[in-house]
Amino acid sequence: RTNPNQSEPIRTNPNQSERSQSPNFRPAPSVEPPMTPQDETMARKLLGRLTESIPPGDAKLTMLVGELGNELTRIEACELAQEQQLAEFEAAYEKLTSPANRIAVLLAKRDDDTALLALGETEYVAQIDPSLLKSSDLVIGARVMINEGYAVVGILPPHSGGGIGKVADLLGEDRLKIGNDQPGSATRIVWRGSDLLGVVVKKGDEVRIEPTGKVAVELFGQQEARDYFLEEVPQTPWSSIGGQDEAIKMIRETIELPLLHPELFAKFEKKPIKGVLLYGPPGCGKTLIGKAIAYNLAKEYSERLGREVKECFLNISGPKILNMWLGESERMVREIFDTARTKAKEGNLVVIFIDEAESILRTRSSGRYMNISNTVVPQFCAEMDGVMGLENVIVVLTSNRPDYIDPAILRPERIDRKIKITRPDLTSAKSILSIYLNENLPIDPTLVKEFDNEPACARKELIESTMTYLFRKEKATEFLKVSLRNGSNETLYFKDLLSGALLKSLVDRAKDTAIKRAIESPATDQGLSKEDMQAAIDAEFSENEIFPKNDVVEDWLKLIDFDIENVVNVRPVKTTKGEAFVRKNIL
Repeated sequence: RTNPNQSEPIRTNPNQSERSQSPNFRPAPSVEPPMTPQDETMARKLLGRLTESIPPGDAKLTMLVGELGNELTRIEACELAQEQQLAEFEAAYEKLTSPANRIAVLLAKRDDDTALLALGETEYVAQIDPSLLKSSDLVIGARVMINEGYAVVGILPPHSGGGIGKVADLLGEDRLKIGNDQPGSATRIVWRGSDLLGVVVKKGDEVRIEPTGKVAVELFGQQEARDYFLEEVPQTPWSSIGGQDEAIKMIRETIELPLLHPELFAKFEKKPIKGVLLYGPPGCGKTLIGKAIAYNLAKEYSERLGREVKECFLNISGPKILNMWLGESERMVREIFDTARTKAKEGNLVVIFIDEAESILRTRSSGRYMNISNTVVPQFCAEMDGVMGLENVIVVLTSNRPDYIDPAILRPERIDRKIKITRPDLTSAKSILSIYLNENLPIDPTLVKEFDNEPACARKELIESTMTYLFRKEKATEFLKVSLRNGSNETLYFKDLLSGALLKSLVDRAKDTAIKRAIESPATDQGLSKEDMQAAIDAEFSENEIFPKNDVVEDWLKLIDFDIENVVNVRPVKTTKGEAFVRKNIL
């Protein structure tokens, strides 16, 4: 037994003693502990005492003491660098090993300096770092950092992503109902972010919702409504429309007069016109007249009221409203008229312009199969009846086939006036061509010299010669043969298929020819000539000898704007070497 107070003998590794006896054995160097600030101060004191004890005149000892001081300075600098590096390592270690901060959304700031936060689908009441209490960025919808104790410790920049929702209803000043009226669609209620508080938000507007889905943080306009209307209506005075004087006169009498003289209409208990149908062959200016209505009415209405009235031209394309989903087309019709009412209440003059109206307002069928017109037409009629109470909303329909439009749409109190836009005659064609061949265009110098260098006279001659060439009646200009029920035949020429769009195309073709000639001969002045216009006419009608491959006489007669009651047959005519032959019978 051994004494418990006696220390145990040190046991050594036998292999270690053997290695120590080896001639190649090198003992491990001893690691000196780092010098502490107290050691450095003591070393400096000892160095000072040693310096004071140097005998005078002992240069060698003085040199050695100086080297010792330099070495001590170097050691101190190394120690300082090591301390800084160690501090950086400790900071990086603490940063990398600390728990991650969560990101939440601020829903409300409470009176007791706490915050209501949303983290996913869970809400928390959390403490706020006192240094952030007075921050202007701590607002509803702000992204904040919370530590592992769920306390707000930082504010992050706003999130740029999130979902888009449509405002279905307004719930007070701080909440919105998001969703739509489509069956099966989900709705939810969200808070207004700080940027939306005090901002006018309307039904149908789109808002961006932050990723948690609880706060609306950004407002957009009504996307579909923006596609419907043109904010800026091009300047289209009545003088820019040629060849439709009778139609323009009727439009101004039926639409402008009630707006400019409301007291007289009230005295005679006459309600203003709310709907106009413009019908006729294609390319004769129906769309241009619709834009002119919006521009000129707003201009004259502003002069009467003594303040600016902005026009709002809702350009509705009929096929654009058609949608494969049940009820979607009806919703778009409601949205169009709702936009019109909103714009009208804001003081704008609203023109709802529906092009190709027969595509959506077609006559309803009585069959058992579902047809989109069976539901769109009643919806449109109901909305038209709701427009009657507004004084500055006008509905303008255009169509090439008014016989396809449902009679309920065209009845009085809805579409009160039906105005036919006819093909231009000789006088109208000159008026239209003078708009496109204006005084700013260069005229052929040779033609100008023939009229004593008077460009106005040369321009007039260019228009007259073009009209003479276009309205000539000869075999080369025969286009269609129409057989009537009384046994007679009538021949239609190029002039009978004339339109404003075709006249513009003629001028554009002549411009192309003149431009090519100017490129080939840059040294000489070039301009529009008689030959350019005649070549354009030949090329235009040569391309338009493409006839529809059907045998429906009615379609042909609507295209050429011809009375269909006494027509039996329509045959296209083509000329070859001065002889006309019938290419094929349509019926």
